[in-house]
Amino acid sequence: MLEMLTRGFVDCFQPAVFVLMLFGTFTGVIIGALPGMTGSMGIILLLPLAYHLEPHTALIMLSGVFCGSMMGGSVAAILLNTPGTPSAGATMLDGYPLCQQGKAGKAIGIATVASFFGGMVSTTCLILIAPQLAKIALQFRAADYFSLSIFGLAVIASASGKNILKGLIAGCFGLLVSTVGIDVILGTPRYTFGNYYMMGGLGLLPVLIGAFAMAQVFSEVGNPPREADIIEQKITGVLPTWFEIKGIALSMVVGSLIGVFIGIVPGTGGGVACFMAYNVMQKFSKNGDKFGSGALEGVAAPESANNGSTGGDMIPMLTLGVPGDSITAVMLGALTLIGIRPGPLLFTETPRIVYAIFAGWILIQFVMLGLGFLSAKFAPYVLRISPRVLLPLVSVFCIVGAYTLSNSLFDVLVAVVFGVIGFFMRKYGYPVAPLVLGVILGPMAESNLNRAMLNSNNDVMVLLQRPFSAAFLILSVISIAVPVINAYRAKRKLPA
Repeated sequence: MLEMLTRGFVDCFQPAVFVLMLFGTFTGVIIGALPGMTGSMGIILLLPLAYHLEPHTALIMLSGVFCGSMMGGSVAAILLNTPGTPSAGATMLDGYPLCQQGKAGKAIGIATVASFFGGMVSTTCLILIAPQLAKIALQFRAADYFSLSIFGLAVIASASGKNILKGLIAGCFGLLVSTVGIDVILGTPRYTFGNYYMMGGLGLLPVLIGAFAMAQVFSEVGNPPREADIIEQKITGVLPTWFEIKGIALSMVVGSLIGVFIGIVPGTGGGVACFMAYNVMQKFSKNGDKFGSGALEGVAAPESANNGSTGGDMIPMLTLGVPGDSITAVMLGALTLIGIRPGPLLFTETPRIVYAIFAGWILIQFVMLGLGFLSAKFAPYVLRISPRVLLPLVSVFCIVGAYTLSNSLFDVLVAVVFGVIGFFMRKYGYPVAPLVLGVILGPMAESNLNRAMLNSNNDVMVLLQRPFSAAFLILSVISIAVPVINAYRAKRKLPA
């Protein structure tokens, strides 16, 4: 492992790879700091560039966007009382009160150190756990992969919105979209409506761009322009003292471990981890009564948790092909787009790519540490970018990105159509992540179900006879049933 990791560092320090890693992390921090923009959108906007890069280079750049967006969300939470990303929701509870007290620099400094610590802990766990889990997953067969696809769709559907039925509908719609094109078994066209361009199916990149990025633009256009409400103060004291670091050490350790654990569980992610870490530290800290009024621990715990969840999110995605949250669902789409199929074979067939990702993940944490301290100086100016300027630029990037994949205006049309679909899904409470995951996992589920049926002479019981397959199907039922039961119990407790 050490030899492969060393080779990964050599790959990362190649000039082009290192520059793109810096670019990706910087882009992630900016995207995360802008309210309304998310890490998913940052990754999608860079997908056209990633498509033309070497696989390990593209993945390191996109990993930088992922990690950077997590840390960047804390900047808007502290200065604007508006989390740049959902994972920074708990950070503003103490970050903004610190800003009101004239300690914005101190809050950003603590958030940066906690993000770095959480990222390093999650990276260590990623390096140690992922290869071992991949060895177990090498025993999977066709039935197991089909059930795994169903499990991945079920957990995302159950965790992506308040109404699980809407999540399942969105996921099934994504599966339906994935069937457009030529049937791989019979060779007959499906849902093409005689359109030549639809014979090869709908491109994953245009669907991603439309459902996430363009839908977000359409949603923002209907809202009044955001006016920055940054407290005017001289941001100083960014570097925390040794005494302050000792004071937040326990919060960082607890937050990081919670983040890794929550990240490994598919369908959760940083949004759950940050609030759980905040609540745990509020109960057990000696300064629990100060939480909510500007406690440094109240900033450190959620920031270490949401960055701790990044490495945890990558573990099931790389080893099983099951994303941990919406951002890793987009990452999964990015891997598929550039010709990499996540799963146990990734570790045996292309170990160089895997260990380049591991090495890049370590370096990204140090890049984030430097950018975090620099962000205190430049963030107030970045956050004042008017939506009237930002949204047209994002729209142009979306259209160019959809076109450059195959130089086809049809892909631009697909992106626009799915932008409209995504807009109405958001408006009526349908989560977008299950739709995209259905498009990604659909071909995997269909091909492996066909293989399993052919190998078993069309005996559907093979899905229950395989231990792994049966376990994933049971977990799928549980992941759907538990939220339904909890919602039913909550409804019964309400007064008549």
